[in-house]
Amino acid sequence: MYYKRILLLFTVLLVTIVAAAQSNLDSILNDFHNRADRILVAAHRAEHPDFPENSVAAMKEAIRLGVDIIETDIRETKDGVMIIMHDKTVDRTTTGKGPVAGMTYAELQQLFLLHDGKPTTEKIPTFKEVLELVKGKVMLDIDYKAEGKRAARSAARLLRKTGTEKQALFFLYDYKDAPALRRMNKKIQFMTRAYSKEDVDGIFNQGIAVPVIHADDKFYSDSLMGVIRGKGIRLWMNALGKYDKMERTEKDSGFDALLQMRHTNIIQTDLYAELMDYLKLRGLHR
Repeated sequence: MYYKRILLLFTVLLVTIVAAAQSNLDSILNDFHNRADRILVAAHRAEHPDFPENSVAAMKEAIRLGVDIIETDIRETKDGVMIIMHDKTVDRTTTGKGPVAGMTYAELQQLFLLHDGKPTTEKIPTFKEVLELVKGKVMLDIDYKAEGKRAARSAARLLRKTGTEKQALFFLYDYKDAPALRRMNKKIQFMTRAYSKEDVDGIFNQGIAVPVIHADDKFYSDSLMGVIRGKGIRLWMNALGKYDKMERTEKDSGFDALLQMRHTNIIQTDLYAELMDYLKLRGLHR
């Protein structure tokens, strides 16, 4: 009887934990689709100030901190495995040397991720591993850096197999790639990069639903971004670099400056905990 009670308590605890995680994703998705007034926070390469960038540990910590979106980068190994890596080579972020595309997955698994230049116990995760980790917990921004149709099909298939399309944003540097990917997986949600007003017009004219457009302050205008927002599309802006640097120098200065671009409602930053606190104090984050 004692062991049955322990088992029951453990089961209840597990169900509670899973339900809480799912509830958090439901809240994020509700804000994403229905609360344009709320600004979502994207963690650049997960919680990399304290853990190796793009590592499982960094993603777990970002989830624990309550971010809305984790940004990550995917590439393809020599033998066709989709893995998480920002650079073309493993030189900067691991204990090894060489191009990702020239190494097999087995070879990459012999390496360890670095943090502050020092080896850790973390290894390079696969895209599938990350999708399974974030499923039901947080949105994922997939910065797609692989090349070729085979890699694109593999990424689209993994999204379908893991059932994570609703919480994933497939980031495209060229919006013209969207039709081909849509044919591979009709449920894929795109975030497309716009570098000019002409790009924004091209995205609209393409006829594919795009829930997020990634713009920048070089061509920001309230009138143009108001058109984007008027179509129910979220506007993604980066605090990375300029605004994060301002924020590190003087509290609130960087975020205040960024939000002068008033139509912004997703912000990617290295200072996610600070940004969430800033937004909550102003009623802009749940």
